[in-house]
Amino acid sequence: MKKIFTLLMLATLLFSCNSKKKENLKEVSIVLDWYPNAVHSFIYTAVEKGYFEDEGIKLNIIYPSSPSDSLTLPAAKKADIGISYLNSLIIARTNENIPIKSFGAILQKSVNTVISLKEKNITSPKDFENKIAGTSGGILSETYLKSMMISNNVDPNSLQIIDVGFELLTSMITNKVDFTIGNMINHEVPVIKEKNIDINYFLIDNFGIPAAYELILIANEDLLNENKEIYQKVIKAMKKGFKDTQNNPDESLKILFSKQSEEFVLGETIEKESLNILLPIMEPKNTDFLNQSEDIFKSNIDWLYENKIIIKKLPANNFMYQF
Repeated sequence: MKKIFTLLMLATLLFSCNSKKKENLKEVSIVLDWYPNAVHSFIYTAVEKGYFEDEGIKLNIIYPSSPSDSLTLPAAKKADIGISYLNSLIIARTNENIPIKSFGAILQKSVNTVISLKEKNITSPKDFENKIAGTSGGILSETYLKSMMISNNVDPNSLQIIDVGFELLTSMITNKVDFTIGNMINHEVPVIKEKNIDINYFLIDNFGIPAAYELILIANEDLLNENKEIYQKVIKAMKKGFKDTQNNPDESLKILFSKQSEEFVLGETIEKESLNILLPIMEPKNTDFLNQSEDIFKSNIDWLYENKIIIKKLPANNFMYQF
């Protein structure tokens, strides 16, 4: 009886300690780049497995209401973390002096893909001449296209560019445009393949575009300095979540599907293929997950400046936060 009482007391104390631990969690918010999908699996796995709680953190995940939220909200200190894009960060900090930095690269290379119907015979930028391209708008897509054509000795003025918004696949399938840029190799490609539509596709960084991180973790520079240990703990929890995702992708996808948005319902086959594509891009050989290099930032700074998208060249360490 005495032994049972002792065990009950220990269980009560343990529950009390755990409850107190949960009450004292530091709230940290992260704004996703879009609705939950395969690329976010490591985050949801880390939350589900309690890795953030182990670090004393309660992670609050926010869906963006506009594409710029994941950059503007952290910049304004209205969120602790955002998932954004390398060149968007460089442009914002250089041209507008927005005080944000990257503290981790989620995807170690670009997944930006050109897609066209197979019947169009577009297999490289050499085939862009006298064609119509569809983009989601913005100066970057237009500059990517022109740079790709110039690097392949094709006149960029021969290409007509149309802003099709979010209708990248629809505009291509209906022949409104000959091809589109801004597609993700891990999303749009599996989606259109599932529809049994024959396509050609290729990544843009094989054709005169510098290698770039596709998604990065960003935060306000002041918050990074003030809460360095918290951000280090976030990184630690995310790395644990990623390791579990690597070791058991099916389990991580199951967790993701249970957390998906009602506004953006995921296709299981598509997300499974997407994660298979993403995992080796998130951690290639000889590169740790969330690693970032000054060389990648420097080459993109140079390219943006040469193409008159940024007004000056700043050193790479202006954009990177090193723990």
